[in-house]
Amino acid sequence: MRTFVPSATEVIRRWHVIDAEGQVLGRVATAAAKLLQGKHRAQYVPFLDTGDHVVVVNAAKVKLTGRKDTQKLYRTHSGYEGGLREVRATDVRKTKPARLVEEAVRGMLPKNKLGNAMYRKLKVYEGAEHPHVAQKPTAIEVA
Repeated sequence: MRTFVPSATEVIRRWHVIDAEGQVLGRVATAAAKLLQGKHRAQYVPFLDTGDHVVVVNAAKVKLTGRKDTQKLYRTHSGYEGGLREVRATDVRKTKPARLVEEAVRGMLPKNKLGNAMYRKLKVYEGAEHPHVAQKPTAIEVA
């Protein structure tokens, strides 16, 4: 018996909405990463992008457990000597709360071109409104 491998044209991409209000950041990120990779499908293969589009709303209201609000650091480097910048999660939540979810999901995807393609299908919004209503996304409950 031969192994079935779907071609890129056979993959039908669906749209999903995850409401992050009151949910733990890690739970939301794992649910989104699973959908982006296509691991929820029977035709999943690790070397193809078989995932769906994911829209995360209410990213500003996501919960961080423990003392992560004050202890978790987000680091960026400019590339220059001494160019390391560290920002606490509370400051990130004030300035750009969507970054909390984006970086959590990004860290769970493959670190290659395939992971970049999966990450481009993630849309994160701070509030409850999103412009992807025309795609008729299905709501996903995070346990």
